[in-house]
Amino acid sequence: MSHNTFGHLLRVTTFGESHGPAIGCVIDGLPPGIAIAPEDFRQDIERRATGKSRHTSQRREADEVEILSGVFEGVTTGTSLALLIRNVDARSKDYGNLVDVFRPAHADYTYLQKYGVRDHRGGGRSSARETTVRVAAGVIAKRWLADRFGVRVRGYVSKLGSHVPAKLDWDAVEGNPFFWPDGDFVPTLEAYMDALRKAGDSVGARVTVVAEGVPPGWGAPLYAKLDAELASALMGINAVKGVEIGDGMAVAGQLGTEHRDEMTPEGFLSNHAGGVLGGISTGQDLVCHLALKPTSSLRLPGRSVDRHGNAAEVVTHGRHDPCVGIRATPIAEAMVALVLMDQALLHRAQCGDVEPPPRVPGQVAE
Repeated sequence: MSHNTFGHLLRVTTFGESHGPAIGCVIDGLPPGIAIAPEDFRQDIERRATGKSRHTSQRREADEVEILSGVFEGVTTGTSLALLIRNVDARSKDYGNLVDVFRPAHADYTYLQKYGVRDHRGGGRSSARETTVRVAAGVIAKRWLADRFGVRVRGYVSKLGSHVPAKLDWDAVEGNPFFWPDGDFVPTLEAYMDALRKAGDSVGARVTVVAEGVPPGWGAPLYAKLDAELASALMGINAVKGVEIGDGMAVAGQLGTEHRDEMTPEGFLSNHAGGVLGGISTGQDLVCHLALKPTSSLRLPGRSVDRHGNAAEVVTHGRHDPCVGIRATPIAEAMVALVLMDQALLHRAQCGDVEPPPRVPGQVAE
């Protein structure tokens, strides 16, 4: 299997399966001198972890990060940094029943069509478990971006099923299991998810990631557009079916006088573009939205076929998220941070000596 690496100067390679002995990643291209220790990964990995509320899969992993190489006396050395996380709760009620049948809307069928062999345990390589090491890599990128440029990357769930938050309160996001930015609405979501789980169904979600403080100039025109790099990275998250930058698909219904982000010496007056023009960052907030499908690992019977082409009925009793989008927020943050760090290194390499004209503030100060 190829294509386990992403990035250009900063290259991240992940390995491992959901129910194998461990998962891990190798990060090439990290600058030397970044302070990092195993305990630094804990907060974001806990944010992504299963088993933290009744609204996620009940798989419980220790998620202890081992630094195998690339760090000496507490700082990165500039050599390859290798991280390992051992699987300690790799079990399931019914994966043995899925050896010869394909779960609808899962990669079971396509994996067998491509490779002729499939690890049926928890989705194998396509399991969400793999994203744990992406979150770990993202911790380093977030730290470097904040220290060097003052960039802050954070996200929230901006739609869960048909529910949309009435307000954006960043302080509320970390105070509930849904990464929901409207604390007053959380009890309603609790009841909604409880009813969904009781019914045996699942639901999709939309996650929004905002990167504040991104300087203008990152990215490139045409084939290395910043928005294309972000879309590719975010589409690389399992279950993501759509990515939008800024107003995204809504621009199809906008007039030019509405969409244009007018500029004044005091700053941009709007941000329909989402912080990217011509594939290059503008200095405005960078805004990404991603849509995650509902899981079809359900205890409600669904029609499918087996590997011999016979009709089959699939019922899944294992540990699954009724909404995979809930835990996707820290994963999406990590992917955005890794892309931005990669782009910052590329910009420094090619255009580090450029003296640009005066900057327009990303927005008019209130």
